[in-house]
Parts: sequence; structure tokens; C-alpha cells
Amino acid sequence: MEQYAQVLNIAMPIFLLMILIEQFFEWKLGRKVSNNLDTVSSISSGITNVIKDVLGLTVSILSYKWLVDRVAIFEIENVWMVYVITFVAIDFKGYWQHRWEHKINILWNRHVIHHSSEEFNLACGLRQTISTVFSYFAFLLAPAAIVGVPVEVIATVAPLHLFLQFWYHTRLIGNMGILEHIIVTPSHHRVHHAVNKEYMDKNLGQIFIIWDKMFGTFQKEMPEVPCVYGISRPARTWNPIKINFQHFWVLLRDAFYARSWWDKLRIWFMPTGWRPEDVKEKFPIDSIQDPYTYQKYGQKSTKGFQRWAWAQLLFNYFLLIYLFAFIQDVGFTGALIYGGFVVLSVYSYTELMDRNPIALYLETFKSLIGLGLIFYMGSWFGATENLGFWYTAVVGCYMILSAGMTAFFTVKGTEPAAVGVKV
Repeated sequence: MEQYAQVLNIAMPIFLLMILIEQFFEWKLGRKVSNNLDTVSSISSGITNVIKDVLGLTVSILSYKWLVDRVAIFEIENVWMVYVITFVAIDFKGYWQHRWEHKINILWNRHVIHHSSEEFNLACGLRQTISTVFSYFAFLLAPAAIVGVPVEVIATVAPLHLFLQFWYHTRLIGNMGILEHIIVTPSHHRVHHAVNKEYMDKNLGQIFIIWDKMFGTFQKEMPEVPCVYGISRPARTWNPIKINFQHFWVLLRDAFYARSWWDKLRIWFMPTGWRPEDVKEKFPIDSIQDPYTYQKYGQKSTKGFQRWAWAQLLFNYFLLIYLFAFIQDVGFTGALIYGGFVVLSVYSYTELMDRNPIALYLETFKSLIGLGLIFYMGSWFGATENLGFWYTAVVGCYMILSAGMTAFFTVKGTEPAAVGVKV
């Protein structure tokens, strides 16, 4: 837990810097590739994901350690070649896991958050799941287990493999020549994130594009078919926590109301998007019929409102840095409370971004909890001892300010919601 938290405290600033660099070139080149509220939503999703991962809130049905202990034929030496084998094995696993997440109803809920942005930029690469309760894909690492790749090597390479999937979420890099035949490039991944029928469920590779070419899921980006981004059943919210569970809620509701017991069972394992006919009639769901005329989710907002959304995001990132830096001092129970507070904060300010009046009550509740924690512990999770009283004072002032600003924007600080903007 502590080691991964320290790695994230190095990686997260790099990701944020890259997002800012992309936005600089967006401005410099005069190419619109981002939306302020969408970007805040994307980075907020990343915040909730890293909290879940650091706290280890996923149950492994089958662990790699269990697998390697039982199927290893020999133990490979811990030399440079083992890292190459491990990287390829993880990428092979990633391709098939990714493919099944696109094709099976219940597994799509693990992945839908990543595709939910109607933009395509580096920020949307941070949209990662918190809905994964169980992990059961370790069996796909059998090739590595058979040759005895140590657990420690898997644990070292896996985060690197994940981080290397960030850079290609951009519209500002065109064709990359010979690399288009070897690795996943921005062009390949633009296709993957598109809702155009020509592009759906294509280019599922994570680092190497060779898997798509081997298994028939490759599609080249076509100039005459411009990519339109998002999901076929639009999320229509900036709240990443809601997005994580929208699809699951549809499955649960449909299974409950379906008349056929067979439908109640098979809905979970049918192709993504399949619904029983009787519940489709009873609970119709809007979906994108024509991606070229679809209206993106977007609402009018003042510059001040957008700046406040950024301020909320950055302050919660400020809180997260402290948690990861001093997680050993905070302890597991304290980290659960701390992480829960940040997730509540994300839920609250993204509800405000959606113009939901409940945001005021949530923000007031959150601020009271924050002030209560400071009063109960005498400081903000030991911040006075670790950094000085200033940190606790800043956090306390934030609690009061956030409730006040939310009240201001709820009452009169935003324009009426708009339907959206045309793609």
C-alpha cells in the first residue's frame, strides 16, 4: 500500500503536467480538444481510482501467486529477459481482458467509465474504474506462471504497463509511420474510443497492436470517417462515481423486472447492451442513433464556475498528496476514512457541475464532517505534527469556503443548463 502510494505521488504530477502541455498546444494550434468540466470530471475519476487501488479494495478470486505456485515448470532467473517476458505476458492478458470487457454485459461495467468522455484527450485516459470489486483475470497470466516469472516482477511491471497507456489519448498526434505497425498509437486509440459503427470494439490492444492484427480486431483510422467519441448510451453526467455504476444499475433493474427467469440469469453474460424485450419496452434508454448529429453533454457555465470546478479538483488533489505521502502514519483505518472523505468530496462537486441542487446539502455535509474530523483528532490526520499547523488551518478554511461557494453557485452563480453542443 505504502510503496504504490509513493509511486503515485511521482506519477500523478507527471500526468497533470502532460495534460497542461496538451492544453497549451491545444491553444497554440487553435484546435479544440478539451472541455473544462469534462477534464475536471476525468481527473476526478482518476482520483477515485487511485484511492481504491492504494487501499486495495479489490478481492482476487484467483491470484497470480496461487497460479505460479501450482503451474510453474521452472523458476526463471531474475535477469533482464524476465522483464521482457513479463511485459509481453501482461499485454497479452490485457488484450483479452479488454476484449471481454467490451463484449460481455457485466464486464462492460468495469470499463464503461473509461469510454464515457465525449472528448478524447490525455485527461480522459485517467477515467479508470472503481466498480471492480472482484479480480479474476489472473489465469490469463498462465504463460508467465508456467515459466516461473516471480510475483515481485509482475508487481513491478504491471504499474509501468498501465502508466504507458496514458500518452496515446490525444488528438494532437497524427500518423506515426512505422510505429503504427508495432505499438498502439494515438490514431489506433482514437478509433477505439469512437462510437462510429465502423470503429466500435476495434483496436483493443494496450501496448502492442499486433494482438488486434492477429485476432481480427484491428481497424485503421479513416480520414473520411471522423471519430465521434463517447459511449452509445451517453452518461449525461460529470459525476464519475455515478458513471461507474450506471450500466450495472440498468442490468440489475432489467434482471429484476424481466418476466423470464432465463432472461434474469442470462442478461449478465449476454453481449454488451443486450436487454430482454419486455424491459426494453418498459424502461426505454436513449442511445446515439447518428453520431454525426448527436448533441454532446454540455451546459452553459461562467468562467468563474469553471474556475471553481478546477479549484475543487486541485484542492482535493492537494489532500490526496498528503494522504499518499503520510499513509503509513495515517494507518489503514485512517486511510479508509480519509479516502472516503475525498470520494464524497468528488461526488459533491461533480454534482454541482451537473447543476444538481442536492450538491449544496452534500457539500455542507462534507464540510461538517471535515471540520468534525479536525476537531476530533486535533489536526487533519496528523498534519500539524507532520507539516505544521498551517496545513490543518488551510484544510479547515477550505471546508468553510467550499460550502459557501457551493451555496453561491447553487442559488445564482450559473446560467440555466443547456442541452449540449453539436458534435
